[in-house]
Order: sequence, then structure tokens, then C-alpha cells
Amino acid sequence: MPWETPFRLDRYGYSVWFNFPCVLGVFAGRIRVFIMSKFLGVAIIGCGLIGQKRARALGSAQLVACADVVVDRAQALAVAACAFLATADYQMVLTRSDVDIVIVATPNNLLAPITQAALKAGKHVLVEKPAALNVKELDAVMATAQQSGRLVRVGFNHRYHPALRKARELYEAGALGEMMFVRGRYGHGGRIGYEKEWRADPALSGGGELIDQGIHLIDLSRWFLGDFSEASGFTHTYFWNMPVDDNAFLLLKTPRQQVAFLHVSCTEWKNLFSLEICGRQAKLHIEGLGGSYGLERLTYYKMLPQMGPPETTIWEYPMEDKSWHWEFAEFLEDIHRGRMPAATLADARAALSIVEKIYRESAYDYHP
Repeated sequence: MPWETPFRLDRYGYSVWFNFPCVLGVFAGRIRVFIMSKFLGVAIIGCGLIGQKRARALGSAQLVACADVVVDRAQALAVAACAFLATADYQMVLTRSDVDIVIVATPNNLLAPITQAALKAGKHVLVEKPAALNVKELDAVMATAQQSGRLVRVGFNHRYHPALRKARELYEAGALGEMMFVRGRYGHGGRIGYEKEWRADPALSGGGELIDQGIHLIDLSRWFLGDFSEASGFTHTYFWNMPVDDNAFLLLKTPRQQVAFLHVSCTEWKNLFSLEICGRQAKLHIEGLGGSYGLERLTYYKMLPQMGPPETTIWEYPMEDKSWHWEFAEFLEDIHRGRMPAATLADARAALSIVEKIYRESAYDYHP
């Protein structure tokens, strides 16, 4: 077998692909990184769009294995990232001693079982939001995580967009004064065939737009206002011919009557992200996320003693989206320090509990 040719093995009903051209390069790279810092090997399970974004944001870690039910997708990612193994059987990557971290970027129905399996195999895990189909699944993951002694970070990458990081910095510095409310809108217009994708199948997704983009807005609102004691809302399917919601409207309250008013939509014909964070002394407005969502911008409106037009400061972030890099870099630091991640399973549970309540109120009960 020529050295330049990858080796593919069909065994036990799975197609396994070994990237021999990368073996020496990965081995040499591992020695170099281990000497310079502390090498951590990564496996990505789910090699679609999000898995590919994660692969490009590993920093000092090394991708060593890829798994996807579509093995060609795993192989393509392994080639691009010079990973050693590509397979359709995710259990194979969990047995590897050179895998320290598992990134779970699958459809929602597989997030919880794969995270549990990875924890039982002794791996740290970054699992994409919402981390499970429902709270019951998530509770089982939390119990496994506690028993394993390994770290789990939930992929709430929006916290790491530069405008939101700056907003958090201003909030922590007390620039807004006492918090009053958050108003958020997030949406996209779908695409041809959207109603046939996995997100439109409640058995795979656990819901529609609310559990997809809505969970980001809920998490960000909790980040600035704290836990919510009351949640009400409405979900509905207005346009797409699918059994899940395409719009959701939420009103969330803290014990101090601080409010988050949120709307998420996949009938937003021009992609939109807008988050207004309002305090007694100032207001922050985050707009855009880059790309099709438009230029990412933070505007700081500072109330003056005489009131009237506020003092206004604007920060713009025209660079590429680095939220994935900053989020994973922090997870590597969490692991090295033995520190609890900033976005935990408890955060995911708090958001998912609200999602479930709104679905029940709207007669969208996606529990099997």
C-alpha cells in the first residue's frame, strides 16, 4: 500500500478510514505541542457545518479522530484537519487513549447519549446547545458528569462574540446601573427544503425555532439578568409546512420583576440579530453577528444627568467570527486548571426548562 494512499477498512458494518499520510505529521506535531504546553487530543462526533467550524477552532489541541453517520463527511474533515481516523461508529473514537476531549455536534437527539458515553469513557466534553432533547435527558447527563469527574461545557458560542464580550465587560463594570429589561430578536429566513431538514423533525430536534435559536437568546438573557422565576410565551408555525414551530414569543421575569422580551423566527426574510440590554443608567444594543446577519456592532447609550439625547459610543467588529476559537480556548484553560466551565449543563437545563414550558403552553409537546 503506497504511503500516500489513505487506508479504508470495512469491518463490522462500519467503514473506517485511516489517514496514514498524516501519521508522521500528527505524531511530530503532538511531540512539539506536548513539549511546549500540554497536548490534548480531540475527537469530533458530527462532522456537519458546526463540526467543521469546531475543527477550525481547536487552537493548541489536535484533532485525531472524526465520526459521522455519513462516513464520507467524517473522512473529508479528517483530510482537511489531518486527523488520523474517520469512522461512522462514534464508539470507536471513545476507546482511543489519545482522545482527551470529545466535541458532540450531532442532531439534538444524539447529544445526550453520546455525551454520556464520552463521559463514561473518561473524556471531557463540549456538547453543542441545547445539550439534550429535554430536561429529563439532561438530568441523566448531569448525573453522569458528576460521577465521571470530567468537565462538560455547553456550546453557547454567542457569549464569545466580541460585541457580547464587550457588553459583558461594561455590565460587570457597573456601567448600566441596576438592570431593568432585555429585548431580543433573532431570526433567519430558512432556505429551499428547510421543512425537510432534521431540524423540522421533532424526533431529531426536540422542537423548532425556539429550541434552535431561541435557546441562545434565553441563555444570553440569563447571562445579564440572572435566573427567571416566571416564563410565559407562545410558539406557532406560520409559514413552513413542518410539525415544529417557526416562530416563538417569550416573556420571562426574574424575582425582581426584571423582564426579557424575546422573539425568534425562521420567517425573518432578512437575517437578524438584535439584543438590547437596558439598565437605569445606560443601554447596550448589540446588532449583527457578521456574515449574513450584518456587521457586528455594539452601541452604548449613556444617560446624562440632564437626560435628553444620550452620550453614544459605538464599537464595530468587521472581522471574521472568532467566537468558536475563544470559546474552545477557554475550555482548554478550564481543563488545564481543573476549573468549572462558564457555560455549564446547569445553564443548559435552565434554558431548556423554559423551552419545555413554552412548548407545553403552546400545545407543542415534543416528548416521545
